[in-house]
Amino acid sequence: MRIIRAEPLRHYQLRKERLGWLDRLFLGREHEKPNFNRRMFDEDFARLFSYGTDKSGNLFSIASSNDKLTDKLLANIDTQHAPHRIDETIRSWVEEIAQSLVRFGTAYYYLHNDTELDDIHMNSFGPDGVARFFGTSIQWVPERTERHWDKDDEEIPREVRILNSDKVLRFTTPKAIKRILVAQNKTLAILDKHQLGATNFLAQATYENPTPTNHFDFSVWRDLQERVLYRSTRASGWNGRKYDPSKRSDFFDCQRLIRFRRNQLVLRDEIIRQLSVELSRVGKSYDAEYSVEIFGTDELPSVAYLNALDAKLTREEVGFTEVIDYCFKR
Repeated sequence: MRIIRAEPLRHYQLRKERLGWLDRLFLGREHEKPNFNRRMFDEDFARLFSYGTDKSGNLFSIASSNDKLTDKLLANIDTQHAPHRIDETIRSWVEEIAQSLVRFGTAYYYLHNDTELDDIHMNSFGPDGVARFFGTSIQWVPERTERHWDKDDEEIPREVRILNSDKVLRFTTPKAIKRILVAQNKTLAILDKHQLGATNFLAQATYENPTPTNHFDFSVWRDLQERVLYRSTRASGWNGRKYDPSKRSDFFDCQRLIRFRRNQLVLRDEIIRQLSVELSRVGKSYDAEYSVEIFGTDELPSVAYLNALDAKLTREEVGFTEVIDYCFKR
C-alpha cells in the first residue's frame, strides 16, 4: 500500500476478488443497482426543475465579493448537459448533486487548475472510499487494473490518496430528508425483491393434472403491495406514478403531491445553501476575502407557498386544479 498526495481518482477498474476486509471497511457495502420502484423514485425525486420551469427566466441571483472569480468557478463545471449560461449551469449542477444525494447520500467535486489557460475546472468523483480525518480528505483506492491500448494491462497496488481539502467540495443530504429516504428505501427494496413473487404461488402442472386450478387471488396480492407502497412513501409523498380515481380521492393525491414537492424544494434549497458555503470556502484559495451567495428568485416555487396551499386545501379553500398547476407548472 502506498500513501500519496494526489487528485482523486474518478474512474478505475476494481478487482473484486482482491477486495480485503480493510477495503470493504472503507468502501462500505457495494452500491447495488436500483430496482423497479427504487429507480423510479430516484428519478422522480431528483428531478427538481422539470415541472415546467421556464429555462429562459432568471432562476437564480448571485451576490459575490469577486464577480470575476465567481464566473471562473462556475464557467467550467463538468455537468451532464454542460450548459453555457451561469443560470443554466447552476440549475444543471443542483440537479446533478441531487441525483448523487438521493442515491448515495453525498456528492463530491474537485477543483483542477489549468495553469496554461489560467482557468479552473470542476469535476465530480464518486463517494466510495472518501472520508475525512481531522479536516483532511482522503480517498481509499483498492488494488485496481489500469488498462492501456498500446501496452499490457498494469496492476496498481492499493493507495491512500490524500486530497487537498481546499479543492474538495462536499455536499450532504439534509438530515430530515435522509431519515425519510433511509426508512422508505428499505421497504422499496423488499417490494422490488418480491414484486414477481406471486408466480411462486401458481399451481404446478403435472402429467396427471396438466391444467391445475389456481386459487391464488392476484388482486389481493396486488392490493397488498400497493398498500405497502403507499404506507412506506407516506413521509416522502411519492405516489409510485399511480393514479386510480376509483381507489383514491383527489384530495389524497393533492396532499401527496404537495408533500412530495415540499420535500423536493427542501432538498433544492439545502443544495443551493451548501453551494454558497462550499464555493466561498474553496474560493478563499484564490482570494482570501472571497464570499458568494446564491439565491433562488421568485421564478422558482417556494416551500412557504406550498405550506399555504396545503393549509388552504385542508380548509377546502382551494381547488385541485390550482394545486396541480402550481406543483407541475412551476
